[in-house]
Amino acid sequence: MEDTVAKSVDLDRFQYRRKLALAALLGVMFFFLLFVRTFETSEDGLHEFVEKFGIAAILLAILGRMWCTLYIGGRKSAEVVRNGPYSVTRNPLYFFSAIGAIGVGAMIGSVTVAMLFGVLCYIAFHYVILVEEDHLTRIFGEPYRAYLREVPRFFPAPGLYRDLDAVSVKPWALYRTFGDGLFFLAAYPFFEFVEHLQVTGTLPVLLHLY
Repeated sequence: MEDTVAKSVDLDRFQYRRKLALAALLGVMFFFLLFVRTFETSEDGLHEFVEKFGIAAILLAILGRMWCTLYIGGRKSAEVVRNGPYSVTRNPLYFFSAIGAIGVGAMIGSVTVAMLFGVLCYIAFHYVILVEEDHLTRIFGEPYRAYLREVPRFFPAPGLYRDLDAVSVKPWALYRTFGDGLFFLAAYPFFEFVEHLQVTGTLPVLLHLY
């Protein structure tokens, strides 16, 4: 029992350091994007299309993360959750977060930046997932090993979907997830303001990307 508690504490510390490292990485990337602008012509409308795609991706990420929280909120280290979004991928929260990251990158109207955000997010989550899998395997043993064998790690397999007649919801977990999701949505006014500063010449544009 004490060993399990110690491992849970270690995982909490790892998650805290992971959040700090991710915040630092995002800070550096956002600073870089202050000086990046897309190639744009009045004919193609690509900039506006990518922005609209980004908003849709962010809204999908927020709704998807809240859907996941209905099933996993407060239960991650208490039981093996295998229903709802967790029946098609073992890490739907991270999957939807990656979609949100793509949406944030798309807010400057750049396909390149959107894909870069998605790839970097996937790489960061892959490392975190490996650590969490080791931790959860030690806690749950064979039931979790069976889950590892039967459900994909990241990209969903819709054919595996199964659900419950009812779920027990912890409101605080749902509220927290919604609040976290607002960070993605805040990217829209932020990059609109950055674009305004670039157009008016307040911020220099050092790099153009598609």
